[in-house]
Amino acid sequence: MTAFAALAAVILLVLSSLSALAAVASQRAPWRIHTLFSVECHDYFDWQTVGLMHSYRKARQPGPITRLLSCTDEERRRYRGMGLAPTFEVPSMSIHPKTSDRYPAYNKPAGLVHWLKYSEDADNVDWVVVLDADMIIRGPILPWELGAEKGRPVAAYYGYLRGCDNILSRLHTKHPELCDKVGPFLAIHIDDLRAVAPLWLSKTEEVREDQAHWGTNITGDIYGKGWISEMYGYSFGAAEVGLRHKIYDGVMIYPGYVPRTGVEPIILHYGLPFKVGNWSFSKREHYDDDIVYDCNRIFPPPPYPREVELMEADLNKRRGLFLSIECIHTLNEGLLLHHSSNGCRKLQWSKYLSFLKSRRFSELTKPKYLNHQSISQVTVSNIKLIESQKVKVHPKIHTLFSTECSSYFDWQTVGLVHSFHLSGQPGNITRLLSCTDDDLKKYKGHDLAPTHYVPSMTQHPLTGDWYPAINKPASVLHWLNHVKTDAEFIVILDADMIMRGPITPWEYGAQRGHPVSTPYDYLIGCDNELAKIHTRNPAACEKVGGVIIMHIDDLRKFALLWLHKTEEVRADKAHYATNFSGDIYSSGWISEMYGYSFGAAELNLRHIIRRDILIYPGYVPEPGVKYKVFHYGLRFGVGNWSIDKASWRTDDIVNTCWAKFPEPPDPSSLSTADANILQRDLLSIECGKALNDALYLHHQRRKCPIPSSTNSNFSLPEEESPSHRLTPEAADENLETRIHNKSYLVADVSSQDASGTKSELPSIWIFGIWAFCVLGFLAVSLIIFSNRKRQFSKSRGNKSRRTLE
Repeated sequence: MTAFAALAAVILLVLSSLSALAAVASQRAPWRIHTLFSVECHDYFDWQTVGLMHSYRKARQPGPITRLLSCTDEERRRYRGMGLAPTFEVPSMSIHPKTSDRYPAYNKPAGLVHWLKYSEDADNVDWVVVLDADMIIRGPILPWELGAEKGRPVAAYYGYLRGCDNILSRLHTKHPELCDKVGPFLAIHIDDLRAVAPLWLSKTEEVREDQAHWGTNITGDIYGKGWISEMYGYSFGAAEVGLRHKIYDGVMIYPGYVPRTGVEPIILHYGLPFKVGNWSFSKREHYDDDIVYDCNRIFPPPPYPREVELMEADLNKRRGLFLSIECIHTLNEGLLLHHSSNGCRKLQWSKYLSFLKSRRFSELTKPKYLNHQSISQVTVSNIKLIESQKVKVHPKIHTLFSTECSSYFDWQTVGLVHSFHLSGQPGNITRLLSCTDDDLKKYKGHDLAPTHYVPSMTQHPLTGDWYPAINKPASVLHWLNHVKTDAEFIVILDADMIMRGPITPWEYGAQRGHPVSTPYDYLIGCDNELAKIHTRNPAACEKVGGVIIMHIDDLRKFALLWLHKTEEVRADKAHYATNFSGDIYSSGWISEMYGYSFGAAELNLRHIIRRDILIYPGYVPEPGVKYKVFHYGLRFGVGNWSIDKASWRTDDIVNTCWAKFPEPPDPSSLSTADANILQRDLLSIECGKALNDALYLHHQRRKCPIPSSTNSNFSLPEEESPSHRLTPEAADENLETRIHNKSYLVADVSSQDASGTKSELPSIWIFGIWAFCVLGFLAVSLIIFSNRKRQFSKSRGNKSRRTLE
């Protein structure tokens, strides 16, 4: 009996562990998600931004977040808060450019329209979560967990929008029966957002201009001033395009309200005044509050949890009070962390500071999660939330890469940024763009990536030495000195790389004093007198480069040394020789790489050297290794097909419609005689295909016209489903079967004839060929289908039923 009980206990423990792991795994984002919120250049929105950004990090909301910042030119010149959040600047519509109507809420739909049109992020996302700045996130907002579908966004219930039931909706939409009373939290598919955003703006303008129907009895606006026109703009615009919402009124709650029994909201919207005992808070009282810029000042602390327990016996009402104090405690914690990161003096001990560091506060504000197993069964009236087991909080990371103002780096940028978005890499990416003033005036690639502009050091300002590689350490140093970042780790890549999966410090064990990098065995100067000349600690010199993962504190100390040591090695021409440096050209070309190794040695940074991160296409991979990065710095090829990046130094591939690299061979054509050679060639094909896929999507975004000529062979990338992201696992396991099955008539720069014009077949031949192919395909498919149907009918009674996964 005892043995049976022990066995039962073990089984229960295993089941509970599996359940906890499943709950954690369920929070990993299977689709690309982006969170947006809209603000203006004003102190009022700055402290709200600090609170929302802090809660976004605490809640572990997946995907990037972007603040849509609306400012007039004058406001922008005086504005102090650019570093408060990842920001996309949009033109201000607080005063309508045509009607001169002052209505700041225009900025929300106008900002979304601008973001959709001009942000590259909008082209690399599946789901968008739209929030207001005066919100606190308590747990991940996952559209798919909430049941959102394409055509069926999820939103909160706004019952006071009476206009959906009366003449207002009949005046402003052709489908008043589809008008849903929803507001400000919105989880929506990107295609639906593209459809509704322009109408959201135009319907807002319509309702705002309809002053005859501003009355409270028509709109529900308690002020009767048309203040909620933007909310109606959304509802009417959504009705116009046929969106029907899933309305979950348990997801969001206003502090001060009592939650329903069993419901744990994941959004706090502090848009209304609320109080706990004798303490109260109203955001409107802090309209002109510059609390963000006043060192260590916070909002008056609310009662402590113990005090709340004593003042309210009813457990459900007590839960409501706990939500109220959690809201302000989270705001205050965000403000204190913001002040600390901006160099404010360390706070003296206080009871409140001690509470914010306590286990009780940590328990109160830990992330809340949706119940993945029961989400399909919930209704509007009973959506249930549960807390999952604790999961480890990963540090925030930021990815950097360095380029110059040239077409050579532009196509590399397109490839790297495209692969970054597919790889699942956490955090944001920034291009460090080094340009002379003259180059910048002529440069056309500003929108290719999120960019930090850096003065060019290609020609050294003091020595006149022409050495473009020095821009890498110089640009990293410039970024550190000019950009405020809350990232804890920085990942540094080269532009000529393709990412196949996320590169994270927690996977590879990076920590302070121990960066992660990949081996560069040819840096023989670490073993000879070169290291003894250029570093006081030659024993710490390590042959590394390519991919770097470094703690921000180490990078701040190291960046200047990286630059100085690069200058030092570059000036040491006496030791350029191959037998000293390993540089096959004996030209000092790899001085920047030695600058890195020698600078790191000076600080005694000891690297975790990983050979499983990076591979050069054309090299034979180690069996079973899932490489995260292709570094196509060398020529690679398969049979008669090859790519050498140096051969494309002057080609303007990015600005020539449908330009691309030679198409790699079909994987099915490869010999399987030697497994190592097969895997090498499959990886080479994958790299070439990834570059062409990125270029195709780039040309598509640029709205390049589809030409009618048939002399082109640019293939459209296969449609990607969320389950087919570019990951090393998927790529390595499926590469042999990933064969393009679609061909499209688009132009290739190599298809021009000697006269520089593209040859064309008459359009009648085009239609004839296509008609013949389509009819032939249908005929063959019909024959195969008929045969299979007969075979299936015969064997149906003898086979067990199978489920296709």
